[in-house]
Amino acid sequence: MTDAAPAAERRGRPRSLTADTAIVEAVLRMLEEGVNIAELSMERIAREAGVGKATVYRRWPGKAELMLDVMRSLDDGTPLMLGESVRDDLVVMLEFLRRRGLAKRNSALLRTVIAQVQAHPKLWQEYHDTVVRARREAVFAVLRRGVTTGEIRADRDLELLADLFVGPMLSRALMHEWRELPEQLAAQIVDTVLEGVRPSG
Repeated sequence: MTDAAPAAERRGRPRSLTADTAIVEAVLRMLEEGVNIAELSMERIAREAGVGKATVYRRWPGKAELMLDVMRSLDDGTPLMLGESVRDDLVVMLEFLRRRGLAKRNSALLRTVIAQVQAHPKLWQEYHDTVVRARREAVFAVLRRGVTTGEIRADRDLELLADLFVGPMLSRALMHEWRELPEQLAAQIVDTVLEGVRPSG
């Protein structure tokens, strides 16, 4: 009994946030130094982070899962929307994308990590299936609320409407990086599109 109690206590010990941070930062440091994702092994990551290999595997079953958390560490997550105004919530979401675009332009580390992950289609798809999809679902929720409250026409496909709102910002922020991203761009896009999707009458 006396031997079992400490063992149970060890099994229930919470994860060390310090170790988590050290591991993620070690990966970011190596990527910034030009190490390719394919060259990263869990053993090398553990050595760079100054922890044991078992410590890394207790947190992430494999490199793909670790890399997803590395990507998330550079992200701000889905922005908080108050749910009081469809127009204001859409502006919040587009402003998040605008700032994300600026961050990518201004951060060599973020550009490097994104480029590395994009070179691994399965990993990039997993990122989209989790992080990006959550943001898109948040936009759908706002649009559905707009249809319910009568702020948005009900006779249009929601996926198309989402593209109409989000597409211009993504195009300018990510595909045409020489274009300016002024502070009022999010509001301008939302107000322009809303004029066309409000019910008539």
